Amino acid sequence: MVVAGVFPGQGSQYVGMGLDLYERYEVAREVFVEADAILGFPLSRLCFEGPAGLLSQTMNTQPAILTVSVACWRVYLEQGGKLPEAVAGHSLGEFSALVAAEVLDFPTALRLVRRRGELMQEAIPLGEGGMLALLGLPQGKLERVLAAGRGSGVVEVANFNCPGQIVLSGHIAALEVAAQSAKEEGAKKTVLLPVSGPFHSSLMRRAAELFSQELEGVALKKPAFPVVLNVTADYAYRASDIKKALMKQMTSPVRWEESVRRLIQDGVTVFVELGPGKVLTGLIRRICSTVATFNVEDEASLRRTISALTEEKE
Repeated sequence: MVVAGVFPGQGSQYVGMGLDLYERYEVAREVFVEADAILGFPLSRLCFEGPAGLLSQTMNTQPAILTVSVACWRVYLEQGGKLPEAVAGHSLGEFSALVAAEVLDFPTALRLVRRRGELMQEAIPLGEGGMLALLGLPQGKLERVLAAGRGSGVVEVANFNCPGQIVLSGHIAALEVAAQSAKEEGAKKTVLLPVSGPFHSSLMRRAAELFSQELEGVALKKPAFPVVLNVTADYAYRASDIKKALMKQMTSPVRWEESVRRLIQDGVTVFVELGPGKVLTGLIRRICSTVATFNVEDEASLRRTISALTEEKE
């Protein structure tokens, strides 16, 4: 059994996330108390009680998901979860993965993602940019869809999530044209995602430049175990390489399908998603139906995961 830990990104948040583990485990409570103190406002209450609209604001969503994911990770380890051979995170989740791999400490990561969220939220006026999921677009048709959208503004690939699911990012007007083109080219479905900006596109360039300045002053450590990065879909072993990738990440596509395939190619047989929701679990199953997938977000999922991994060890 070779285990990889994976950490979710923006869009996985929901009101009530983390509350079950907070109420049951001191190690989880410590994470939320620390987050509240570092940020200077009750992030824990926002996670547990909402409102959903405030939780979904990028500047709040990013530290909230990081905090819940780190709480899940620490409870998982405390309760006997198998240490992963490697980790990866989807977009924002890369910061959770870097905390798990001891590249960043939690307070530093929390401050970084709060600032990252602020910069991404401010990058383009609300309502002008967004993201569009294309489901079931026939192979070879993507460039035609992008070309159609470009006549109305910026439209670029933001995520290669799994077979049959690609996410575009850019100006809303361009995305609307791309959506119509995708339908004409045979896509099964197009979905405008409930996000506040055109993430992982060139429209984030100024935000990425400012975030790079924040990163410059941060000391990263060599990872305790391998991390597969979004930008390269490959392992990073040096702190300098990780820092460069984080600087590029905001304007580059998330190569999630490739990242998962790389881990499977290198022997991973079990994926454990640590954090709110089961988005990555669903994507991984579509990438490879033969690997085992588990998640940790509350007591029930924690017990299922620990039990299954313990049985595998025996």
